[in-house]
Amino acid sequence: MIEISTSGEALAEAAATAIEAALEGALDARGRASLVATGGRSPGPVYDRLSRAALDWAHVAVTLSDERQVDALSPNSNGRLLHERLFVGPAAAAQFLPLTDYAEGVLRKLLPFDAVILGMGEDGHIASLIPGSPVMAHAMDPDGQILIAESPQGFGSPPVARITLTLSALLQSRAIFLLITGEAKRQVIAQSNAGADFPVRAILNQDRVPVRVFWTPN
Repeated sequence: MIEISTSGEALAEAAATAIEAALEGALDARGRASLVATGGRSPGPVYDRLSRAALDWAHVAVTLSDERQVDALSPNSNGRLLHERLFVGPAAAAQFLPLTDYAEGVLRKLLPFDAVILGMGEDGHIASLIPGSPVMAHAMDPDGQILIAESPQGFGSPPVARITLTLSALLQSRAIFLLITGEAKRQVIAQSNAGADFPVRAILNQDRVPVRVFWTPN
């Protein structure tokens, strides 16, 4: 089921509210929370809203679904997006664990992730699990033991080398929030639900983790 918003602002408000509730529930239950953030255009307004949330951010650990192997100040850096849009205001107190700096052992301590935010490309990719990339052979195993995989340059846009959480890591979570915009991406979701072999289908066609899909036409 796709949750439809009439605008990007409405989508951001709905998604931020849902993600904040997931983090608040984790903090209330366990005294700590973990958030997997993502890059791209759709999540920026969501981060703007989350940055102001009245959460105990000092006990929230944040990592990324994937990162491009670029300079931290590059406009192509997902980490830069978080520093500019999320880690401001109250959310600046959160602990950031960049994928490029931390080993699997550190990330494994966060499992299961309390909230995972994902975007999706028009090719159906999620995180940096990109069709055609050689990383797909092992990173798409839902029962795989590795949490992180490195994808060589030449895939995705921009076609730079990347590091990504694997499907197995993404599925070790309590809630997934998928943000999509535009009719083309809605059609990818529909085709995936009908059986088309897009990477996103592995998220939609599983019963381990509840998934909420937020969509707006523009």
